[in-house]
Amino acid sequence: MVNNEIIKQKLSEKFGDAVSNFEEPYGLLTFEAPKELNLKVLQFLYDDAELKFRFMTDLCAVHYPDNKGKELAVVYHLHNLEDNIRLRFKIFTSIETPDIFTATQLFSAANWMERETYDFFGVNFIGHPNLKRVLNVDEMTYFPLRKEFPLEDQTRIDKDDEMFGRGGSIAYN
Repeated sequence: MVNNEIIKQKLSEKFGDAVSNFEEPYGLLTFEAPKELNLKVLQFLYDDAELKFRFMTDLCAVHYPDNKGKELAVVYHLHNLEDNIRLRFKIFTSIETPDIFTATQLFSAANWMERETYDFFGVNFIGHPNLKRVLNVDEMTYFPLRKEFPLEDQTRIDKDDEMFGRGGSIAYN
């Protein structure tokens, strides 16, 4: 039966110090690797006869504006369906060159997830068969989920913070 310790051991044997920052929040094995190794790590997790991570549950991005040179994280969530174990794999890239190799040849589910990640964060998935916006208009010149813009216009006077659970008290009858 595969467990987090076996996964960590196999990854360390194969990739050495290139895989790092192993954690287990809520029991979910999480680790990082350089962005240049994303496909090699994904392929290894998929192909290994014991690990069998052959289902991509999710692929998304996170913007860390204060993390110079590693402002964008691409996060893969993989699932071994036979042993019912999941893991989280992260890679980081700079916002100036957000180029990551596409995982569409390995996981067909990556197609739309990568398009969405491009659409909202601007990650350029090299080799993607149809990398274009999927939810936002093509004319959009920015990536709306980056933390470059304030969430709200702080100068608005027509909003009532109490309606949003901020400030004052809410009375329930």
